[in-house]
Amino acid sequence: MAIDMEQFHQVFFEESFEGLDVMETGLLNLDNGDADNEEINTIFRAAHSIKGGSGTFGFQSISDFTHIMETLLDEVRDGIRDLTHEGINVLLKSVDCLRMMMTAASEGGDVDDSEVKTNFDALQNILGSESSSATEEISEPAADSTAQASAETVWKISFAPHKNFMQFGNDPARIIRELATLGKLSGHVDTDNVPEFTDLNPEDMFLSWDLELKGEVTKEQIDDVFSWVEDESDISITAMSSDVSSQTVKKQTDATVVKSEAVKAPVKAKPAAAVKASDKKEKSTPASSSIRVGIDKIDDLINMVGELVITQSMLSMLGEDFNMTRLEKLQEGLIQLDRHTRELQESVMQIRMVPISFTFSRFPRMVRDLSEKLDKKIELVMHGENTELDKTVIEKIGDPLVHLVRNSVDHGIEMPEDRLAAGKPETGTIQLNAFHRGGNIVIEITDDGKGIDKDVILAKGIEKGLVEAGAKLSDQQIYDLLFNPGFSTAAEITDVSGRGVGMDVVKKNIMSLGGAIETHSVKGQGSIFSIRLPLTLAILDGQSVSVGSDNYIIPLVSIVESVQPKKESLNMVAGKGETYKLRDEYLPIIRIRDLFNVPDAKADDLEEGLLVVVEADGKRFGVFVDDLLGQQQVVIKSLESNYKRINGVSGATILGDGSVALILDIPSLIRMSD
Repeated sequence: MAIDMEQFHQVFFEESFEGLDVMETGLLNLDNGDADNEEINTIFRAAHSIKGGSGTFGFQSISDFTHIMETLLDEVRDGIRDLTHEGINVLLKSVDCLRMMMTAASEGGDVDDSEVKTNFDALQNILGSESSSATEEISEPAADSTAQASAETVWKISFAPHKNFMQFGNDPARIIRELATLGKLSGHVDTDNVPEFTDLNPEDMFLSWDLELKGEVTKEQIDDVFSWVEDESDISITAMSSDVSSQTVKKQTDATVVKSEAVKAPVKAKPAAAVKASDKKEKSTPASSSIRVGIDKIDDLINMVGELVITQSMLSMLGEDFNMTRLEKLQEGLIQLDRHTRELQESVMQIRMVPISFTFSRFPRMVRDLSEKLDKKIELVMHGENTELDKTVIEKIGDPLVHLVRNSVDHGIEMPEDRLAAGKPETGTIQLNAFHRGGNIVIEITDDGKGIDKDVILAKGIEKGLVEAGAKLSDQQIYDLLFNPGFSTAAEITDVSGRGVGMDVVKKNIMSLGGAIETHSVKGQGSIFSIRLPLTLAILDGQSVSVGSDNYIIPLVSIVESVQPKKESLNMVAGKGETYKLRDEYLPIIRIRDLFNVPDAKADDLEEGLLVVVEADGKRFGVFVDDLLGQQQVVIKSLESNYKRINGVSGATILGDGSVALILDIPSLIRMSD
């Protein structure tokens, strides 16, 4: 039965995109001088795996492109060639090109053939023009393995798979069938190593083949057939033809090898010659529909299920012949069930948790390209890459972080001469830091640049009509002006930033995740953008409240405090409606009864209910409810996918008694009441 290879495509693409990330990280380490020979081997193995996999699954253009990258990397690995700064730039752009080709292949899109050709030619130029770094002379190869063989060429092939060959999912018959498509194939199989039937393990490989392939076939074509299995087998390929005596064709490069006149040392190119960040989009890997889970997490989940089954069995036995003398046993069983259920919930949630390094990994390349484009010197330092976050949150926080890091590079870090004049090191520092705080994760983007000039921002806010002249704002309120649509203080528009597009999207995306962003800055010293996010979007800690016969959930992250209101603190402010004076602050009041038309809610008298003080968008409001019912974890169910979007509501949950409670969207409620 023929195997449908498309069923393996998703795994291939996911592993290939991971391989591209590995290559990019390794190349950046090489450029920074932080790499060793093992780093080069890692980059080569990633390219080799992509080439072999793409050839196996029929993506020949990807395989051909990766082959020339592999050839260059192989020379570097063998010490034949030094990899210069310019060479690293070409390889990084080739990684981008491969990512584009992979994305097109996985999504059924079009490939930019001109970009592929440009990058292919750049790789060919390096192989064809750069001298070898070896001090000894290298003679020109006797036979060019990439040249077309004559019609009379005969290839002698010895193919001896290792014992565990088939355990990797390999099939020697498929490889032999592929060879047969290249020319006239003949040969015999060696069965001398096959053991007695009683000792035979059907999963082990004991056969080997001596083959003869005749036709207009190149060594490269044969190599491609074996590329996927060369680590799991011993392969020998010998060329014979009518006009050339028998000779073993050694591994060659695609370019002509020339004699070396001198050892070429890597030369750091000027920033102007580096990769232009504006010439490409930020790398974007298609969202994965699967997730890799550590075996330890799976083991914990299985153990929890086992404990739950035992508890369920115990409760079933109690229920078969229950009487009041067994009440204590029943209560113990229910407590145990509650504990196991919570532990199972935590184990399941852990499966969705992935390290934030999946997002952080894009920034070394981005900062490198932008700093060279802007002629700045910037060092990126990352901490907390292993901090885990829900996969959905990871996928949605990437774009906001890109905007913030780009702004730090463009607006935050000064030019080297300006930093020296200010008594700073000419190399600026941007830090990415992630850590847990309570039930949330905090991501900080810190730079030691020129900081934010509050006076300039306030003046721009007044000019745009966002702030009344003479108004007194706190530092945070001034910084919040940065997140208004179209707001920019850039003196000139560049292709990096300056159009005021992005910071409003940053705040909108963070708020859509139930998070918040704060800004701290000291002029001349630097800035900190601090993002607070929930660990997961599936479960939240909430305060259950009642309004009439309806129950609502207020996220705990939005609650500041709850108070018993007094009539004498109630005020009416022109243009703002009801307010409540809490200490020295006047809080606008949001009545859930009026927003959602709850007919049986308590009367207008504030003293009959409670005021829940909430905060969002830097503003505080008082939400008036009838009563507080208690705190609990709730599983979020989407209303938009099951019903329709409702302003002021972020979702719903099912309570223990089977009733449905709406989860209030505090930022949306505040906007509705403005």
